[in-house]
Amino acid sequence: MTDMITADLVDLELDLSAETKEAAARSLAERMVALGRVSDLEGFLADVAAREAQMPTGLDGGIGIPHCRSAHVTEPTLAFGRSARGIDFGAPDGPADLIFLIAAPAGADDAHLTILSSLARQLMDAEFTDALRSVSDPVSAAALINGDEPAPDAGQPSREEATEEAPEGVPAFRIVAVTSCPTGIAHTYMAAEALENAAREAGVELVVETQGSAGFTRLDPAVVAAADAVVFAHDVPVRDKERFAGKPTVDVGVKAGINRPTALIAEAREKAARGEVTVDAKSPSPVDGAGESGDGYGTKLRKWLMSGVSYMVPFVAAGGLLIALGFAIGGWKIDKAPSVAEHFIWTDHTSWAALLFQIGGLAFAFLVPVLAGYIAYGMADRPGLVPGFVGGSVAVTINAGFLGGLAAGLIAGAVVLGIQRVRIPAVLRGIMPVVVIPLISSAVVGFLMFLVVGKPIASLQSALTDWLEGLSGANAIILGVILGLMMCFDLGGPLNKVAYAFAVGGLAHPTDGSLKVMAAAMAAGMVPPLAMALATTVRGRLFTKTERENGKAAWFLGASFITEGAIPFAAADPLRVIPASMAGGAVTGALSMAFGCTLRAPHGGVFVVPLIGQPLLYLVAIAAGVCVSTAVVVVLKGARKTTPSGSGTETGAETGAAAADTKRVPTAA
Repeated sequence: MTDMITADLVDLELDLSAETKEAAARSLAERMVALGRVSDLEGFLADVAAREAQMPTGLDGGIGIPHCRSAHVTEPTLAFGRSARGIDFGAPDGPADLIFLIAAPAGADDAHLTILSSLARQLMDAEFTDALRSVSDPVSAAALINGDEPAPDAGQPSREEATEEAPEGVPAFRIVAVTSCPTGIAHTYMAAEALENAAREAGVELVVETQGSAGFTRLDPAVVAAADAVVFAHDVPVRDKERFAGKPTVDVGVKAGINRPTALIAEAREKAARGEVTVDAKSPSPVDGAGESGDGYGTKLRKWLMSGVSYMVPFVAAGGLLIALGFAIGGWKIDKAPSVAEHFIWTDHTSWAALLFQIGGLAFAFLVPVLAGYIAYGMADRPGLVPGFVGGSVAVTINAGFLGGLAAGLIAGAVVLGIQRVRIPAVLRGIMPVVVIPLISSAVVGFLMFLVVGKPIASLQSALTDWLEGLSGANAIILGVILGLMMCFDLGGPLNKVAYAFAVGGLAHPTDGSLKVMAAAMAAGMVPPLAMALATTVRGRLFTKTERENGKAAWFLGASFITEGAIPFAAADPLRVIPASMAGGAVTGALSMAFGCTLRAPHGGVFVVPLIGQPLLYLVAIAAGVCVSTAVVVVLKGARKTTPSGSGTETGAETGAAAADTKRVPTAA
């Protein structure tokens, strides 16, 4: 590993230059740039941030491992930083004091990736991390990581010694495991090492298949066949999962494999003792939204619903924007145009408008079935797709709409999970996922949606539509305030998605009320990033250098209706940024509803303003909310300057800003 890390890539006083994970990554990345290991700092940091958004890279034990594969990396590189104060990387047990920034080229070869995976395994060794905490100079730190300076040996038995200690004549319990993570560089191998260590301590034989970036070597079929249980610790789908069908299975996220391997080993043994086996290889998994075994029902329900919404949104965006373009080109009567399959004039713009409108309508027609299908998929994996889509289609047929889709997805997932719990003779297992489960589940879901729950939901949907249509005056403004607060509370999180899904659900059967709701939701969602961009422009001294850089990108993100553009600011200072965002969002939502603005496009930001009813007033509503959020965040951040200097809570950047302001304000005589 000597060519991957040198003393120049080690910072043993990282906390002097970085207080947040973004700042820490930037500080270490700048060392890589200085050595020519990274060609584009901002591009590389964007790739690191994208990986971090998939899943926090903080681990129990004070370790942070931001990492990514990037086209801006010229050669595999590792940088190490140590922070006495600790930097929050999202680990359950608190901040990290050991930070490893791993940079792998987009086309890194297997040899380099193997070396990086070896480092990941070392991080699970307490003696190695303790040595890094006590090392006194960068040269020694680099040598320790390279393996040139071994960590003190506490006498832990080798794998061979541990195996020899097993009681003779007693067959060992055998487990096979698969670990994988989105990048396949760090978490994959750390989970494998943690599981192997826990298995040795428990006297269990365990063989791990690491499905990492360098590819993977399949477990010997004989080893799989002889295994008493299976452990999946993964955040991407397990490849060739059907190999493990019919065995007791523990299925969790990759971080659970790192943080609680002993509990997973014990759970596997308990399932085997009870004779609990999977019906097939398509059991629900955290990858598809079911969550870890320790998740409560509320958490699982949120993940299931978000699974459906995430798959639905592309259909909404594509279909909605095509419909909006059809209206923009052909006028508001384009929905009465004949089918373009029977009547199309190449030189007539109305025919082209009708083509866009009808394609968009077809895409939009999938909205409810896709929502239902992928809620069921999040609950029960692939067997849930067929009954989910069937239930969603029934919801469309009986006019149960968006609410019907939610109910159909949950019912379909529950029905499939119920069927999978039935013990099936081995001879029938092969046809279960292809014939039996789709047949029975579709029939049950169709019956329930047509004859039991569908009609009450359709009545509720109709009442909701009538209520939206009749909204006016104070009621409309109150709804606008609620939508604005929800859109800006978690900046793209579950509450934001609920408000957005409620808004786009009305576009399936648009009315004046539902179009107003869509307009208010999009306007409010644009406020947080635009407000942070404006605040970093007018009062840059209140923000860190990193935040000021993020502010430049936030202009475009906000204008494009990407609420997540404000997340870096909220993550660094949630108690000031989130209330400020909510205040501005509430103002914008209320004004949009009061002005009677409408919107037929589900996305697009300022780029679809020509498709908005009352466009000038719509922009006024957004501008007002942005100004309110900017003013609130500036006031809240500025108030920190009054913090007594001896309290120790002021950052260097804030102290500097306060000092600069003091020089400008004359003292009282």
